Amino acid sequence: MLFKNVLGLEHLKKHLVTTADAGRVAHAQLFVGPEGSGILPMAIAYAQYLLCRNMGGENEGDNVACNAKCNSLTHPDLHFAFPVSNSDKVKSHAVSDNFLMEWREFVKEQPYGNLFDWYRHIGIEKKQGQIGVDEAQDVVKKLSLKSYEGGYKVLILWMAEKMNISAANKLLKLIEEPPQKTVLLLLAEDEEQIINTIRSRCQILHFPPLSEQYIIDALLSKGVSASDAHTIAQEANGNFNKALDLLNKDSEDLVFERWFVQWVRSAFKAKGNKGAVQELILWSDEVAKTGREVQKKFLGYCLTMMRQALLLNYMANDLVYARIHLEGFDLNKFAPFVHENNILDIVEELETAIFHVERNGNSKLIFTDLSIKLTRLLHIKAA
Repeated sequence: MLFKNVLGLEHLKKHLVTTADAGRVAHAQLFVGPEGSGILPMAIAYAQYLLCRNMGGENEGDNVACNAKCNSLTHPDLHFAFPVSNSDKVKSHAVSDNFLMEWREFVKEQPYGNLFDWYRHIGIEKKQGQIGVDEAQDVVKKLSLKSYEGGYKVLILWMAEKMNISAANKLLKLIEEPPQKTVLLLLAEDEEQIINTIRSRCQILHFPPLSEQYIIDALLSKGVSASDAHTIAQEANGNFNKALDLLNKDSEDLVFERWFVQWVRSAFKAKGNKGAVQELILWSDEVAKTGREVQKKFLGYCLTMMRQALLLNYMANDLVYARIHLEGFDLNKFAPFVHENNILDIVEELETAIFHVERNGNSKLIFTDLSIKLTRLLHIKAA
C-alpha cells in the first residue's frame, strides 16, 4: 500500500516521509487514532516506504518487486502481530502466525476495518481476543534475526491496547533496545490502555478523524451519488469504516438501533408496569446471548446515542451526526429525557457495564441490572 492510497492525513504523510528521508526513523512509534481514521493503512504504507525505498528508486513505488511483496503482505522483513484467540482452527496457544492467510485477506478487503470486523473474519466474534505472551515471544524471536533483504525490519502491532501485562513486559526490553534497523509500529485506538512503560518509550503520533470531504470524495469515486455521499459522510463522523458499512448496509449499528429503541420504549412503559419489566428482562436476555465484543460495541453505541440526545436537547444541532433509521422513533422526541440531572449517572452506568463485560461478568445480570437502573434514570425530571 502506497501513501497515495491512504485517505487524507497529508500532514502525517509528509512528516513520515520527511523523517524517513532524513534518516530520523524512531525505532518505536505509537500510532493513535479513532476507528476508521486509517492508522493501519498508514502504518503499512510507511513500512513499505522504509522497506522499498531502501532498495533503490527515487519515488514511492519505484521498486516494483519490493512493492509487489509489500502489497501482498508477504515481504520477509514485514511482520504483523494482532489480537487472536483459540478457535476451531487453533485449539490452544493461538498466535498471529496461525492466522496470516486470513489477515492478508482481511487487510485487502477491509484496510479500515475494526477489531470486531477482524474477529468476525476469523470466527471468534463471541470471544475476547488478546495479544499474549506467546505472541510476544514470537515477536522477540523474529526481530532478533537478521534482515532478510539487508535493510529495515518492521513489525506492525495492530490494536496494541489488547496486549496483556505479560506480553507488554516481555516486549519492553525489545522496545528499549531493538536490533539495528528494526522499527516497531504499535497501533492503538486507546493509548490509555497501554501501560506507561511502553508508551513512554514510543514516539507517539496522533491521528485525527478523517475530514468529511475526504470521505465524500472516496464515496464519490465508488459511484455513490453526491447527496448520499454527503449524508453517509456526516453520519460516519470521520470513520471511513462506518461509512463503508452504511454504504453496504452492513453496519452492526442497524442491529444496535433495534436494541436501543426496544430498550427505550420498554423503559418508558416500565414505571409501575410489571409487563414492561418482563420485556426489559427478555431484552437483557437477548443482548446477553451475543458475544462480549458485540456487547461492548452496543454499550459504546448507547453512550454515543445518549450524548447525541443531550446535544439535541441543548440545541447544539451542528454537533449531532447520529441518526436512528427505524421508522416510528424520533431522536428529537427522546432528547428531552437526557439532561443535566441524569446524563452523568447514565454515562457512569454504561461505562460500569462495559467494565464488567470486559471482565467476563454474567452478561444477563449485567444487562438486567443496567436496564432497570437506566429506566429509573430516564424518569428523572429535568431542572
